[in-house]
Amino acid sequence: MIQNKEAALKTAESLLQIKAIKLQPDNPFTWASGWKSPIYCDNRLTLSFPAIRNYLKIEFAKQIEEVYGKPDYIAGVATGAIAIGALVADFMGVPFIYVRDKAKGHGRQNQVEGFFEPGSNVVVIEDLISTGGSSLKAVAALKEAGARVLGMMAIFTYGFPVALENFEEAGVRLNTLSDYHHLLEQAVHSGAISLETRDLLSEWRKDPSVWGK
Repeated sequence: MIQNKEAALKTAESLLQIKAIKLQPDNPFTWASGWKSPIYCDNRLTLSFPAIRNYLKIEFAKQIEEVYGKPDYIAGVATGAIAIGALVADFMGVPFIYVRDKAKGHGRQNQVEGFFEPGSNVVVIEDLISTGGSSLKAVAALKEAGARVLGMMAIFTYGFPVALENFEEAGVRLNTLSDYHHLLEQAVHSGAISLETRDLLSEWRKDPSVWGK
């Protein structure tokens, strides 16, 4: 869910500007899943641009307070959201923890890293939502550790129907700074793509598993 349209367009503009998001409908990327994709997204690039990472940090904090109130903890999902999550937690003045994709095989065998009080309210930060599978595993790990997960905030989502279904089924609220719809709107507005290309790119989001085959 998009909380603020202006922020969604500005976030999309920033991601396109630094090429954190690349659009290549004529020369599609191949994801690890085997899907052909006209888009590639690496939001970790935002960390290398102070003005953009600061904007994302402030917008995250503002929207978290608007939607959830001030949480007891911010949790980042490893590895892509650890840095931005820590920046948000620092800005909000709350503790930070992060969630590994699986428990460590040595030491205390933690999956949730950092000091954490069970029963605390947590907002989870993610950099990118595709199907939502790995993000929801992190939520499950937090709940198992005793967290009250208020919801998740992400920089960007492709908006796949399967992701919406997965979050709904898990009962987890998802808000994102931007999404695929606003990305295409901004790309047309800036002249990066034509209306015809926008329509082609819109078809991919509806059923990415068969697009380009």
